[in-house]
Amino acid sequence: MYSENNDSGDFRERSSDDVFSKPVRAGKRTYFFDVKTTKGNDYYLTITESKKRVDKDGRFTYDKHKIFLYKEDFEKFSQGLEEIIGYIRERLPAGVEVEREEERIPFTDLSFEDI
Repeated sequence: MYSENNDSGDFRERSSDDVFSKPVRAGKRTYFFDVKTTKGNDYYLTITESKKRVDKDGRFTYDKHKIFLYKEDFEKFSQGLEEIIGYIRERLPAGVEVEREEERIPFTDLSFEDI
């Protein structure tokens, strides 16, 4: 195990197969982008959506959904995601605006091959 301190001040314990983690908070959901290694020392990405909810007894629980993305699929996944986001943005009803990440925080262009 090792520890990692990311930009948001979160300090996370990491197991030996975890390389890097980036949490992205978005309203009631948090997305975790985790770079991991296989036994063969290859990288892959897990994307986890975590949504906080309240049980009937008042306790907080988290619904989690996970996607495993392997390097041979990075390019097609990236292209598909960009295409579908472009489609949605082009067809938004008049007067509806979506705040883009680059408008809020400076962005460093990073391709999946940089991982």
